[in-house]
Amino acid sequence: MPASSERAVPAALAERAHAIRLLVLDVDGVLTDGTLYFSHGGEQLKAFHIQDGLGIKLLRASGVEVAIVTGRRSQALEQRARELGVERLFQGADDKLTAFSALLAAQQLQPAQAACMGDDLPDLPLLTRCGLAVAVPDAPEAVRARAHYVTRRAAGRGAVREVCELLMQVQGTLARAIDDYLK
Repeated sequence: MPASSERAVPAALAERAHAIRLLVLDVDGVLTDGTLYFSHGGEQLKAFHIQDGLGIKLLRASGVEVAIVTGRRSQALEQRARELGVERLFQGADDKLTAFSALLAAQQLQPAQAACMGDDLPDLPLLTRCGLAVAVPDAPEAVRARAHYVTRRAAGRGAVREVCELLMQVQGTLARAIDDYLK
């Protein structure tokens, strides 16, 4: 029985998604809504959507690795990555392409086996070299135009979960993950 969240996936998108073994995420504008919060003491605060977190856990459990590559640094992000079991965290990555290359080498993967999710121009080097480029709806046109898939859900509001479920659906692991919660 298909999972209730499954929907038709265009063949070209399904072909790209089927090959994915690594999902690389930006943070601000992807895992968060892009708003920067600072406390009175100058501490950076971030809000993460709980559904995105479960999506990351489910995707990792299905056998797809998840990594985070961001140009900023944040203790809140370090804590969230630990909670989600994301070990591959690159903060302060001014050159995201170098981090991406290191991830591929460490995992012994080809670019076509990586999906990258971004929201702005600094993400273009990854989006134009990976197998599945994903953008969020409010990304600039230059980013959306280069994406293979633009999420329906907004950044920081379930966009990452949407991508995790898309990958799992195409790879045949989503229904089993949902069934595990029905036992």
